[in-house]
Amino acid sequence: MTLATVTVPPSLMGAAQTGARDPATAELAQLGASIVTRPYAKRGMPVSNEMIRVLLADDHGIVREGLRALLRSAPDVTVVGDAESSAAAVEKAQQLLPHVVVLDLDMPGGDGTSALRGICEKTPSVRVLILTIHAERSRLLPLLEAGARGYLCKSAASIDLIEAIRVVASGDVYVRPATARLLAAAIVPQGPEETARNRFKTLSNREKTILHSVAQGYSGAEIARTLGVSSKTVDAYKRRVEVKLGFRHRTDYVRFALDAGILGQGTA
Repeated sequence: MTLATVTVPPSLMGAAQTGARDPATAELAQLGASIVTRPYAKRGMPVSNEMIRVLLADDHGIVREGLRALLRSAPDVTVVGDAESSAAAVEKAQQLLPHVVVLDLDMPGGDGTSALRGICEKTPSVRVLILTIHAERSRLLPLLEAGARGYLCKSAASIDLIEAIRVVASGDVYVRPATARLLAAAIVPQGPEETARNRFKTLSNREKTILHSVAQGYSGAEIARTLGVSSKTVDAYKRRVEVKLGFRHRTDYVRFALDAGILGQGTA
């Protein structure tokens, strides 16, 4: 199983070890650990001066028109065509060579995965963003393995779609932070978990909360708002955690949380 279209930063290649279920899952877990730490809040701005060419693939005309209307609000995005079946999506991707295909999974003429594979095989320069009603948990891993560069539920906020298109067009992989944590959870801790748990117990309750929140991908400002404290106070607690546990980068929070088995759980 090859993940040629999923790029994992070299600095994170050691995040998952041989205990993951298979090499492909390990790569996806590394990807999740990386995405968790990325500043999504800064991704609402255009990534370049070039217009992002988008092909909309959905069998419902009213949905396509709604997406067109939404994307008109983005000054750097233009819709170059649409498709109402899986076969048409593959054909029009070849004809139009858009930067991004926004692809529904449930269309006539084959399932979304077959359309995804067809687009990736016939037009490898075209990136595919899945936009679907299906929850990430059941579909995410197979679709990323098949070549998707992003996954977004139709229930997400409108601004999320514009951000997702920009991220995918830039060559990055887009999934929401909560979804990234699902990917990261595919890592099987390799060190003695109890050791990490014991080190975690040496922290104060507030330090545990800060560590857990940072590992989950929340920004300092978001943590401050949740706790009702200032951003400077959050930064002070982060420094204490980093001194106690020897952290140097934000990815250290994710790796430690994975080793301690606390990612996605409470802090107690």
